[in-house]
Amino acid sequence: MQGEWNAFVERSRQGTFLLDRNYMDYHHDRFADFSLVVRHKGRIYALLPANKDGDTLWSHQGLTYGGLITDKRATADGVCEVFKDINLYLQDNGFKKVIYKCIPTIYHQLPAQEDLYALTNVCNARIVVRHIASTIVMDDKIKFIESRKSGIRKAKRVGLTVGRSDNYAAFWTVLENNLRDQYGAKPVHTLSEIELLKSRFPEQIQLYLTRDAKGEVVGGTLIFETPQVIHTQYISASHEGKATGALDILFDYIINNVYSDRSRYPNIKFFDFGKSSDGDGHELNKSLIFQKEGFGGRGICYDWYSWDL
Repeated sequence: MQGEWNAFVERSRQGTFLLDRNYMDYHHDRFADFSLVVRHKGRIYALLPANKDGDTLWSHQGLTYGGLITDKRATADGVCEVFKDINLYLQDNGFKKVIYKCIPTIYHQLPAQEDLYALTNVCNARIVVRHIASTIVMDDKIKFIESRKSGIRKAKRVGLTVGRSDNYAAFWTVLENNLRDQYGAKPVHTLSEIELLKSRFPEQIQLYLTRDAKGEVVGGTLIFETPQVIHTQYISASHEGKATGALDILFDYIINNVYSDRSRYPNIKFFDFGKSSDGDGHELNKSLIFQKEGFGGRGICYDWYSWDL
């Protein structure tokens, strides 16, 4: 079944490697998987990555997004029927509620919002969470604001350099220290988990680091490469890095050199910095989004819907 699932994700309209079972299952011990496979005439018609939490079905608590996955054969009427069947199946299995994380439109390789229509017209769903993310359109980039340009000049003056790296341990030290000191938090992934995922997806997961003149890591970002979106999974800098423009020179290099190279990345349309809102989306992290907007990022919403069965 895993091979059949992964093959469908690969040819779907909105699938990414995060929806591949080799990614989803890395934290199988944390979530009770209840993913659904919908077939029509024996062939897969749709997939729903999901887990069970009491009498609630989530799509999927361990993923940034996890809505219905479909290929180009799916139609509006067909997707409405899918949700009717899913609801009946969930009722029969004792579920009382669904929380549904939509796949943002920037990840859609073809139009694929039939699920949103079905959520409203079949499920009577309502939006319960809305996060704001910052995204760059790579063929129509907005120029960096002056404070970001100033940071780049400062970084160059003190001899900071940027490059791709496999030193995940060094970056995780910077990341963990920064999250602990600033937010009292920890990364979603442990170092061992991210190294495992890197081994499974060596082309899709990349690490870029900023180093000082002595070669010490002072900043970095973990990148998830999907068919048309570059997504920053983690961004972090040390105290020294923050003072010397480590992230400014890092993103100047990544955005304006690496992923602007159409000979290497001909299909990349968007650069997504990820969300800048906390909790259920009502708490806007103003300093964080100011930084991302300073690089030219503008708003994309990550929405969650809910309905009762």
